[in-house]
This record gives sequence, C-alpha cells and structure tokens, in this order.
Amino acid sequence: MKKIILATGNQGKLEEFKSLCRDYPWTVLSLKDFPELPPVSETGTTFRENARLKALSAALPTGLVALADDSGLEVDYLGGLPGVYSA
Repeated sequence: MKKIILATGNQGKLEEFKSLCRDYPWTVLSLKDFPELPPVSETGTTFRENARLKALSAALPTGLVALADDSGLEVDYLGGLPGVYSA
C-alpha cells in the first residue's frame, strides 16, 4: 500500500478524500497521524502559495507524497478581498 498524506487536520476533508481514494491502493494519512509536525505559518499571499507551504511542510519531514489546499472568501465587489486573509 502506498501512503499519501493530506496536509489537513480537518476530519471532514480527510473523510471526503479517503472516500475519493477508496478504489486506489493508497493509505491516506493526515496531520493528526504526525503530531510531531509543527503548525504551518500560512504566510503566502495566494491560496496556491499557502497550499504549497502546507504540502511541503508535510512532505519534507515525512518523505510522503502530500496534498494540501487553502481556501477563503473572495468578493468580486471588493477586488477579491479578503482572500487568504479570511478565516
């Protein structure tokens, strides 16, 4: 079985991803499986940058393939704000 880490602590995202991968020979892990990993400072200015930071912070110390996402609220009228600064 190949292992892949979803760089999230969100149980809902984890279960959804596991469901999508059920027909593949993968064991899907999450950040909860690696409590020694430090939290990631999401210092990117785009969702893509923050997702990359999260994926690398999981992949490099574990040696596993990692996936991550980042999301937020973008309002057209506000020129895409608050974007990465929304919680």
